Amino acid sequence: MTATTSPPAGEDPGPTPGTRDLSATVDGAAETRRSTRSGMAGLLGAATSGLFGFVLAVVITRGYGTTGAGAFFAAIGVVTVAAAICTLGAETGLIWALPRRRTGVTGDAARVLPVALAPPLLVAVLVAVGGAVVAGPLAGRLLGPAGGPLLVVTFAAVPVVVAMNLLLAVVRCVRPMRSYVAVQFLLLPVARPLLVGAAVLAGAGLLAGTTGWLVPAAVALLVCLILVAGPLGVGAGAQLRPRRDDWSTFWRFALPRAASAAIDAGSMWIGVLLTSALAGPADAGVFGAVGRYVLAGQLAMQGLRVATAPQLSRLLGRGERSAAAAVHRQLTSWGLVLSWPVYLLLAIFAPAFLALFGPEFTSGAAAMTVLALAMLVNTGVGNVQSLLLMGGRSGLHLAAALAGLLVTVGGGFVLIPGHGATGAAVAWAAGIVTENLLAATLARLVVRQPLVDARLAGAAAVTAAGVGLAAVAGLAVAGRGITGLALAVATLATVCVGLSTLPRVRRGIRVTIVQIRGGAPVGDSPGMSKGR
Repeated sequence: MTATTSPPAGEDPGPTPGTRDLSATVDGAAETRRSTRSGMAGLLGAATSGLFGFVLAVVITRGYGTTGAGAFFAAIGVVTVAAAICTLGAETGLIWALPRRRTGVTGDAARVLPVALAPPLLVAVLVAVGGAVVAGPLAGRLLGPAGGPLLVVTFAAVPVVVAMNLLLAVVRCVRPMRSYVAVQFLLLPVARPLLVGAAVLAGAGLLAGTTGWLVPAAVALLVCLILVAGPLGVGAGAQLRPRRDDWSTFWRFALPRAASAAIDAGSMWIGVLLTSALAGPADAGVFGAVGRYVLAGQLAMQGLRVATAPQLSRLLGRGERSAAAAVHRQLTSWGLVLSWPVYLLLAIFAPAFLALFGPEFTSGAAAMTVLALAMLVNTGVGNVQSLLLMGGRSGLHLAAALAGLLVTVGGGFVLIPGHGATGAAVAWAAGIVTENLLAATLARLVVRQPLVDARLAGAAAVTAAGVGLAAVAGLAVAGRGITGLALAVATLATVCVGLSTLPRVRRGIRVTIVQIRGGAPVGDSPGMSKGR
């Protein structure tokens, strides 16, 4: 049953002068065009983030080797998992709540800020202090005997990262998509390899390099404060004192998300930490390098998700399930066409990709193949987690995420001691498949609309066939090395250019461009069903 919301008693549910109604009902065609424009912005940002994320991985692996990279990735894992836990689900709560409120000086959106920010920041400070106290013994297990100072700095950054993540969620809801892209997909990923690279070139150790990775979060936090103040009317007279029912409404949704948010954010990093503890930093370095490629391939889906989550909240909050399902299918098709070629090439030419990090990292080829195949399932079902969360069903999302975590951790304890990075990859792959298939089933039951249609299935078949043929050509001539990869990519590019000459493909490209510019595709009807 799709969740609906109503304003608290005594509130005017309609827009007031000087405010912007974030929950205005729009028809399905308009929502599809909106998702196209915001989705394209997210995709461009994700592409930039993926490029610089890869540069960062090269800097870390080339600069610190397998053992040093393992310690570096473990430190990132600690701050990422700790920050996700401390957020308490408030990040998703903000994305769910703000589109259903009114911004501006006389709106009620600003009242959510104290509700969403205060508890997570308090928990983050407590974790930072507690983490600094136990840094010595914990570092000996995860980072080696000299990792104590590194872990102290990592824990000290947790409150900053928590505040940044929460305000980024606000930016997604109250600013145009380009503002979020500028901070999340440009400022952070561009600044990090520059600062870490400067530390490597200066001959500095892991502590300086990790500090270079953390500093951009503080800069992003300041930028976010500036971006959200105006639209919410903060400092201009907007009411910041929440009502009692603001607390209960917000945290009734957000708290079930707390655990699943930590699982989502820490899915890879939990594997890195387990590998470091059970197999050593060198195996953790290999697994972390493999994970960077896997996460880079997922950036297309991430870009689409961050662009459209507020939109799905509006639609599902109004009960417009058909329009929400149409947006989901369209963006899943995009994500699949963009992501599957990456993952298929990663699976087939894993040795070539890992050789870019250094010859000692090619031992992770089997791990990369396993994970890349699992990610075909992840991207194939689309952002079903967003459908559950934005439909107010955070408890169901938690059930799916928890099932995946149990499989990952349980498999890790069994497989990592004997198989190192490959065992960690098999465990994580099993968790990925478990979570996504369960989430897809639950989302279909909640939305009660088809999440897969013939067009989506056709896109999957054509993509797999095209990339498969190109890969076979590369393998037949030059094997799984860099030469074979280059030949496969060249073949695939030639096929894509050939397809672009077909009238049907060119027509689809024109329709997409019209949608990005804000127009209505030919054949759209203003009276399109809202699908209640």
